[in-house]
Amino acid sequence: MTLAPFVQILGRGPGRARSLTMAEAQAAMTVVLAGQAAPEAVGAMLMLLRMKGETADEIAGFVSAARTGLPVWVGPKPALDWPSYAAGRTRGLPWFLLSARLVAQAGFPVLLHGWNSDQSAGAAVRDALPALGINSATSQTDAAAILSRDGIAYLPLETLSPDLFRLLRLRTVFGLRSCINTCLRVLNPGQAGAAVQGVFHPPYRDIQMDAGGLLGQPNLTIIKGGGGEFERNPAKEAALYGLRAGQKWEATAPALLDETRRLAEGPTDPAALTALWNGQLSDAFAQSIVLGTAALALETLGQDGAMAADLWHNRHSAKAA
Repeated sequence: MTLAPFVQILGRGPGRARSLTMAEAQAAMTVVLAGQAAPEAVGAMLMLLRMKGETADEIAGFVSAARTGLPVWVGPKPALDWPSYAAGRTRGLPWFLLSARLVAQAGFPVLLHGWNSDQSAGAAVRDALPALGINSATSQTDAAAILSRDGIAYLPLETLSPDLFRLLRLRTVFGLRSCINTCLRVLNPGQAGAAVQGVFHPPYRDIQMDAGGLLGQPNLTIIKGGGGEFERNPAKEAALYGLRAGQKWEATAPALLDETRRLAEGPTDPAALTALWNGQLSDAFAQSIVLGTAALALETLGQDGAMAADLWHNRHSAKAA
């Protein structure tokens, strides 16, 4: 089978082209991941989708095919899926990693997974992991083992799925993002019952919410976060989108601080992450980022977000799940 029928659907021209159905999208991605598609056809399909704008059905279909190609998850499943695929050029330090660690220490295993194309000093997610006690997995089986032991694990995309990694890296060929970025945020490889997702462009909140519904995701929270990560700015009101018990849900979280400040306006040395965690750094804004982000994640898990403050206060005596 080839991609030609799907490229034709998308590229017939004004008045004739249409979006793919979920089933068509699943079939198309199955062809791609099976290595049966010509590179030119893959590029044509992805760029036609970009020009048209992807739909929730297309994202859900692609993700369904991608999940089928992943190894079966063996071991305890994560409670919370936390994708990290932001480019990182417009954000500061990844304070959300401390939020994820707080959630894990509350007894809710967190699976972080991702790839960040900009690994500069202020955005190096992976560089920050070792000092924060978050281990990177060498396989999906290893991720499950780390999750069981530590309550939190990071699974690199190139380890999780080399095929999806190659598709994501086509951005360097196109010079443009593709719908693969959105698919990876929705992927949830460990099939966690709760998931958090960040977006950079607000219209993707609806697409990811609707795709989650099509995929049967029970609980989901999506925000326009720092650089596209799931990380809230405590100085701004946050528009919340997602799912609760499989139903569409929207809400608003008020600003936590009465000041005007961007996430990037703060420490740039990654050592500040561990310094804040260890109590060697006093930074009310950074601490509010951590607690505000953790609160939203806890609420996604059906918990009281206010417990984030207690978790922070007791973080040195708590043990990961």
